[in-house]
Amino acid sequence: MALIVQKFGGTSVGDLERIRSVAGQIARNFDAGNDMVVILSAMSGETDKLLDMAAKITEFPDKRETDVLVSTGEQVSVALMAITLQSMGYKARSMLGHQAEILTDSQFNKARILDIKASRIKQLLAEKHIVIVAGFQGADASGDVTTLGRGGSDTSAVAVAAALKADKCEIFTDVDGIYTADPNICSTARKLDRISYDEMLEMASLGAKVLQIRSVEFAKKYDVPIHVRSSFSEEEGTMVVYEDANMEKVVVSGVTHNKNEARITLSKVPDKPGIAMQILEPIAEAGIGVDMIIQNTRAGNLTDLTFTVPKSDFDAALAIEKKIAEKIGAEDVIGDQKIAKVSVVGVGMRSHSGVASRMFSSLAAENINILMISTSEIRISCVIEEKYTELAVRTLHSAFGLDKPA
Repeated sequence: MALIVQKFGGTSVGDLERIRSVAGQIARNFDAGNDMVVILSAMSGETDKLLDMAAKITEFPDKRETDVLVSTGEQVSVALMAITLQSMGYKARSMLGHQAEILTDSQFNKARILDIKASRIKQLLAEKHIVIVAGFQGADASGDVTTLGRGGSDTSAVAVAAALKADKCEIFTDVDGIYTADPNICSTARKLDRISYDEMLEMASLGAKVLQIRSVEFAKKYDVPIHVRSSFSEEEGTMVVYEDANMEKVVVSGVTHNKNEARITLSKVPDKPGIAMQILEPIAEAGIGVDMIIQNTRAGNLTDLTFTVPKSDFDAALAIEKKIAEKIGAEDVIGDQKIAKVSVVGVGMRSHSGVASRMFSSLAAENINILMISTSEIRISCVIEEKYTELAVRTLHSAFGLDKPA
């Protein structure tokens, strides 16, 4: 007997037929003698529908009330799943985030999990209930509903698995694992059997939408192996685990891309200590994440500073920087939303040279201009014009031999 935590995404519970199918799968695992905790997302499209309703009322709805609104999507799916399992003769109980004792901070829309008591979950498991928990949500110390950001149900699942010391954490999505590139763009992309936490962290941060980055952080911190697989097939998926010696033999494990980025440049900024802090601190205070940062020195004690932000935060960030530019005496602020980031990732990059030169020469051969570059120990990223994204992904996938059988 094992304690299994399973998470099902929105497409997996998109309608009553899918809910019945997933309920059957859960029931089979329970009948095999396993304790079952199931984390559910909202039904496919429901969160966007709720956000659209709020946007029709006001351009900037209150973040606390937005969390109250969108958390109802998961409430619907967990209740329907519990009702379905009960109709099949099983003891099932649905729980919202606060009932599962998922404590978060108070950063609405982007809350972080601080603790999970899980005492009620444990009690229900002891009573042989199948426990269905609303993903994506929790509550802060004041009891206010909070949400964890898009893809937050992944984080809920891994955090609950860690709190319960579960034997398995399975993430069911509409894809059957993690691929060397997006198969919708690159027809030769291959499914990986295993990938390291570090590689998955980089890929999640770089645009791979299979797992939310914080779920991988939790998994690595608490040593929770994740099995990413499809709810539409019985095939094995991809295991996300600690790296081993065999992983390091592969120089590049995958190519990722992200079109959800925009860049902002402040030109002719006074080049003096503290200027970067003045430019970026207000962005941080607004809860906007900054990714790549490049500073170019000019003559006359002047510099240009360029950084990237999510496209969803572009308008707010640009408005902030226009005020900052006036305050610090910068000449101009320029924004560009027609960019994309392509990256190569692999733990083998630690022990192999020449990765950067191969990446740059491959892009140059296709006349793709590199606008910005950033690196880590196991990743190289280039910002390019958005229109070249698909070509860049296919080019790099082939250049690093990822289209060949492993």
